[in-house]
Amino acid sequence: MAKKPRRTRKANPKAAGRKSRKPARRSVWGRLFRWTLVIAIWGALGMTALIAWYAYDLPPLDDVPALKRQPAVTLLATDGRRFARFGQVVAKPVTVAQLPSYVPRAVMAVEDARFYSHFGIDLLGLARAVVANIAAGRIVQGGSTITQQLAKNVFLGPERTLKRKVQEVILALWLEDRFTKNQILSLYLNRVYFGAGNFGIEAAARSYFAKPAAKLRLNEAAMLAGLLKAPSRYAPTRNRGRAARRAAIVLDRMVATGVITSAQARVVKRNPARLRRQPVRVGRYFADWALDQARGYVGTGQGDIQVQTTLDIRLQQAAEAAVERFLKGPGKARGVGQAAVVVMGPDGALRAMVGGRNYGDSQFNRVTQALRQPGSAFKPFVYLAGLEAGLRPDTVLLDAPVRIGRFRPKNYANKYHGEVSLTDALAGSYNSVAVRVLQHAGADRAIRWARSLGITTPLRREAGLALGTSEVTPLEMAQAYAAFANGGNAVFAHGVFAVKDARGRVIYRRTGSGPGSRIGPDMLAEINGMMRAVIEQGTGKAARFGYPAGGKTGTTQDYRDAWFIGYSADFVTAVWLGNDDGSPMKGVTGGGLPARLFRDVMTAAHKGLEPKALPGRRSWGGFWSLLFGGGESATAPASEAPTRDAPAASGNSGRATTGRGARPGSSRRWVIQPDDSGPEYPQ
Repeated sequence: MAKKPRRTRKANPKAAGRKSRKPARRSVWGRLFRWTLVIAIWGALGMTALIAWYAYDLPPLDDVPALKRQPAVTLLATDGRRFARFGQVVAKPVTVAQLPSYVPRAVMAVEDARFYSHFGIDLLGLARAVVANIAAGRIVQGGSTITQQLAKNVFLGPERTLKRKVQEVILALWLEDRFTKNQILSLYLNRVYFGAGNFGIEAAARSYFAKPAAKLRLNEAAMLAGLLKAPSRYAPTRNRGRAARRAAIVLDRMVATGVITSAQARVVKRNPARLRRQPVRVGRYFADWALDQARGYVGTGQGDIQVQTTLDIRLQQAAEAAVERFLKGPGKARGVGQAAVVVMGPDGALRAMVGGRNYGDSQFNRVTQALRQPGSAFKPFVYLAGLEAGLRPDTVLLDAPVRIGRFRPKNYANKYHGEVSLTDALAGSYNSVAVRVLQHAGADRAIRWARSLGITTPLRREAGLALGTSEVTPLEMAQAYAAFANGGNAVFAHGVFAVKDARGRVIYRRTGSGPGSRIGPDMLAEINGMMRAVIEQGTGKAARFGYPAGGKTGTTQDYRDAWFIGYSADFVTAVWLGNDDGSPMKGVTGGGLPARLFRDVMTAAHKGLEPKALPGRRSWGGFWSLLFGGGESATAPASEAPTRDAPAASGNSGRATTGRGARPGSSRRWVIQPDDSGPEYPQ
């Protein structure tokens, strides 16, 4: 009998699934654990490598207190008053223990309230800052601790990069390991910037409140702590109201952290800190320029230095006030956006400089850096060339249309006056005559005169040179005109008289003033007589201020630039009005607003001074003339001339051959006729 096959149990799919899933689940968790471990190990290795890489490039950490600072430079005016300071002013270090408790607590309230409870990195504060920034969609809070800020200020630069942030964290941990909390806070308070050139709580306390930091009151401590967020913006020397409002925020933070009570905060808010009398803040354009000069004289390795400058604070204030008054008043209505004014003594020493309407808005110095066409203000150099070439102030020339190749200059309003004297032509600023003088004397001679008197920028050899088409700076023009005021000597414009080191020893003292004599006494008398006619009866009549003076107006095409440059025996002043973008003004000529601004500045400059004659001597007949008179400055009288300056013409410049006429000096009548024989100047 055959055996029955053994019945096998039917497989249960559900049971099989349950048995097979247990090993699979263990396998997934095992792989996840292994990969997490691998990633963690590699991440740790990568982070270690990153830290090692950035740590390799760290600055030396040997001696934190011994790190050097930028030397301080203090600028003094002629009367000894300080008006500017550069560099880092650092007083004797103080410790937290030497300060009233509310001083460091005020700083901590706004900079790092958890300073004493973190290890250099405030993870809670960092998380809070991240949340606030994400909610605002921009950076509104920072997570840096005082330790991190100290690391950044002492060892690192201001750039915001991943490398700097990693190095900041490394250095913060190093500082926390090496120093106590009080030592770190003391280092921070002695190095942080409080505005106005003050580094450290002691320097700031003495600068703003004229007292040591150990004697600061609560309202003063709150104001200083408020500066740390933005020292320039919240500096009480710039805006006391803004500084007081920021101090109120500090007081509220101190209440929130339990440092003071609400009642104390209310009392202090009603009595904000009062500043000491601050040094006068004038001449900021001049200060930048004088600082460059001082560093050029003594270098940067002398430590703290004190610079005695040539600035006259009274005159500087008068010039700044006059510029502000003109730009806000008549200048605004005439489309004038900017101004430049420079006042110097006949020896080249600058007494005042206004490089623009607002230094805070633009540090570009229009006195020393702006290259603009001087227009007819350049004509005195052309006329000097003409005098050297044989012309006389009473030489008669033809004021009529002239063409030199494609160059066809025009007089103002296209008016011409026929035969006029050289003096009349300069006084009336007749363009056609200036071009004829340049034809007679030659462009090379005119350029040589301008160069010898102090014009250093390139000058184009073209017929338009007679009308001032080559760009120059106001400082150059004032420097060149100084020779007319001082007896014919070229000068170097300068703003530094002496420099002393921290011990008071003189390490630089100025000697000499320039290259020396350039204009002889006879020619000087002639040009000064002609330039005086400009003010007395010509285009510069609006510049008269009651003292013997000479000068010249200048207006460029489309009224883009308007100048007046003039001088007495005591001062030389150059005025420029225009717009930075070269846009035209509304009919402003050199004989208008610039002449009036010149008048106001020179009136202030000459307050209390006795009138002096302009220098120069002219001989009209050698020995006999000197014996019987006539040896003093004299020129033929100029006829009545228009009071408006002629804008320089545009277009390509050309050259024509010298006009023909009688021999210079043989007769006072010498007419240079128009000559259209063709161009010789470069086209």
